[in-house]
Amino acid sequence: MDYPSELCSANPKHPKMKKITIAKGDGIGPEIMDATLKIILTAGAELEIEEVEVGEKIYLAGNTSGIARESWDIIRRNKIFLKAPITTPQGGGYKSLNVTTRKFLELYANVRPCVSFHPFVQTLHPGMDVVIIRENEEDLYAGIEHQQTDEVVQCLKLISRPGCEKIVRYAFEFARQYRRKKVTCFTKDNIMKQTDGLFHKVFDDIAKEYPEIENEHWIVDIGAAKLADMPELFDVMVMPNLYGDVLSDVAAQIAGSVGLAGSANIGESCAMFEAIHGSAPRRAGQNMANPSGLLQAAIMMLIHIGQNSVAEKVQNGWLKTMEDGIHTYDIYREGTSRRKVGTHEFAMAVIANLGSFPASLQPVSYAGGKPLILPRYTRKEPARKELEGVDLFIHWRGVDPDELAGRIKKIETGQVKLTMITNRGIKVWPDGFEETFCTDHWRCRFKPAEGQIFSHHDIIGLLTRADEESVDTVKTENLYSFDGIPAYSLGQGQ
Repeated sequence: MDYPSELCSANPKHPKMKKITIAKGDGIGPEIMDATLKIILTAGAELEIEEVEVGEKIYLAGNTSGIARESWDIIRRNKIFLKAPITTPQGGGYKSLNVTTRKFLELYANVRPCVSFHPFVQTLHPGMDVVIIRENEEDLYAGIEHQQTDEVVQCLKLISRPGCEKIVRYAFEFARQYRRKKVTCFTKDNIMKQTDGLFHKVFDDIAKEYPEIENEHWIVDIGAAKLADMPELFDVMVMPNLYGDVLSDVAAQIAGSVGLAGSANIGESCAMFEAIHGSAPRRAGQNMANPSGLLQAAIMMLIHIGQNSVAEKVQNGWLKTMEDGIHTYDIYREGTSRRKVGTHEFAMAVIANLGSFPASLQPVSYAGGKPLILPRYTRKEPARKELEGVDLFIHWRGVDPDELAGRIKKIETGQVKLTMITNRGIKVWPDGFEETFCTDHWRCRFKPAEGQIFSHHDIIGLLTRADEESVDTVKTENLYSFDGIPAYSLGQGQ
């Protein structure tokens, strides 16, 4: 349905009018959405608002994605989606609406500014000003999981070259447009040499196209420690999905409060804007929630759609309100705050400060802000791909790798030989250690005998003989080289 006309701009035919979709969500969502819209519309946002219903009610009505088909049509038509937090019911096969929306609409870039508002919001890092740019569609968030044996489940980590190139280029273009000086990449490619290794390689390649911007790479564990201890070392940060999800929340909290942070989810044709916090059902309907996270997301939305002067007015009014010490309960602190207020009162205080500027905090200017327009990904020429072997994953409840090897060698041929058995990635045959604990999930690697060429027919033959020998094969992975370089992991211990 359309949003109530008393909160919409007076002239829906105005040439600058932008039609957007909103969803009030669950828990505190309706309160903070009403407060946010009241502020930005009073500030002069030229918006025509169309509301859809998403979240817990839709889930419980039988839609596992939390959103109806007609709502998808509205979001896709309007292309700009401002969403309050929602509640995803536990169990029952319900899918994350956020993850689903990001993937369906190809919202590949998640942008989360994490800024200190010291001394008005308590923080140990008064100089913090970090923007975390997170890949938004891939990694473990592909959600491809399987139980393979009684003791082992797996989750596939998918990293693609197009995904890496788009997010890394976005980070450098963001840094260039907003005159940021450095882009930092976090990966764990000392362990995940193929997946995180690809992300790091693409980062290094693209960084060469931006010589005016400093670049650096950190292994994510020590990098995360540095971020938590000395965030002033960082400027723009880019990383795969999981690390970005975790560390953007950490960064928002050490900047002052997760409740103050908004995020943008950007794609080539659509964009979604939201607070990073949850729906907080315990606080619902009590006029207590802080609308600042959703308001910050709305400011990012206004810049994205070209209404920069309104975004600037709202942000400076919000900063002035923070300076005035008019705070909701979550950031209220004796000695710094002057008045504890509710959701509605906070919104009215920001409205009263529209047109004002902060005195201590740095006023903002968004005159140069605009959507980043990146070139479409261009697929590279294919590499020379060669099949070099296969890993058979076996469900076997024994504990002696030598015993298993004796069984598995029965399915060898003169052309194909068993070369290695691993358990949880550790080589246990040949020459394993008796101290190594083994589960019931074994990887058995087959390579061609000397002078032989491996083919897909060899894989079929192995699986056929495994079935004849009552060997329970739960999965196979082909081993390929690309342009002569092996593109698969070796067993640890080799």
